[in-house]
Amino acid sequence: MARKEFQHYEAVSAAVPGEGGYSAAIAVKGLGAGGAPAFHRVLHDQSFKTALAADQAAVQELERLIDVTSEGELMFAQD
Repeated sequence: MARKEFQHYEAVSAAVPGEGGYSAAIAVKGLGAGGAPAFHRVLHDQSFKTALAADQAAVQELERLIDVTSEGELMFAQD
């Protein structure tokens, strides 16, 4: 699990269980805010056999994350 902090939000790598495996995801929550984070699945075309593999893929995507909008949407660096 990896964490990245932005001006108003924090983002954390995550694995989300699904049919036939796990999806890589990034969970976003307001800094200092209570409640559950919003999960954003990333790498939509990929499924992983283990939660660890999905989280490792999410960590790589988190490294590309450059900001979170005021609406909580992810903004990635272009390759």
